Amino acid sequence: MGILENPLPVCREPLPSALLCRASALPAQRIKEIEAEMARTQKNKATEHHLGGLKAKLARLRSQLLDPPKGSGGGKGDGFDVARQGDARVCMIGFPSVGKSTLLNSLTATSSQPSAMTVGASGTSAGTDSVKQLSAVGAYEFTTLCCQPSVFYVNNAKIQLLDLPGIIEGAAEGRGRGRQVIAVAHSCDLILVVLDATKDDRQQQLLVRELEAVGIRLNKRPPNISLRVKKGGGLTVNFTVPCPRLNLKTVQQILQEYKIFNADVVIREDCSVGLFVISIS
Repeated sequence: MGILENPLPVCREPLPSALLCRASALPAQRIKEIEAEMARTQKNKATEHHLGGLKAKLARLRSQLLDPPKGSGGGKGDGFDVARQGDARVCMIGFPSVGKSTLLNSLTATSSQPSAMTVGASGTSAGTDSVKQLSAVGAYEFTTLCCQPSVFYVNNAKIQLLDLPGIIEGAAEGRGRGRQVIAVAHSCDLILVVLDATKDDRQQQLLVRELEAVGIRLNKRPPNISLRVKKGGGLTVNFTVPCPRLNLKTVQQILQEYKIFNADVVIREDCSVGLFVISIS
């Protein structure tokens, strides 16, 4: 048996930031590999089962990018951990410098003067000390670096409005602050897409693509699929309607990819493999 020179010590301290960055890059690299494999795989009856498994892996890896690595300190407390309040939560998503902060300041009337729309925690009118400061506005990109919350009222309903940093292309793979921004968007009841009216429709197409990559489908209702995870008994899958684009074998493979081995699944509408993955992710 050979003796290892300079053996590595047992590390009981938190991982250094360089190793954490390397660990977080692993899902992004795997995502690119799966996307490349899907691009070169022909779509036909013989490959639909294989493609279904790849789509499930892709969705799972992208969801991992939304969760910060343990010990990285990149989750709560980094300016994105905003407590939910009010009757509904709305966030604004767009590219940098499209006017999100300006719109927030206009809608919420946040200023140094007391406003009739401003209500304190006790339900009475608040003074200038309880009014939030203006969200930063600048003539340069990336003025907003964290989540800026504010509140406004519609028919006596309290709406929490979040101004999020601008995202860039590749946000779904973790570029920029896309991971944190998309994680906040998942927690909102409404996503307000803010666009630059002086530019073409490509910016809207890019935003929709980035959101759909992590399972956020704008202006579309969720598929009529129910999933009830149980402690035992295996998988039970029932189709109440004909579903030519999805079969039992593919459903089982997708669920196993998510480590779901015991569950009752009811599919009440014809849906694709991608929609089924979105419904359970």
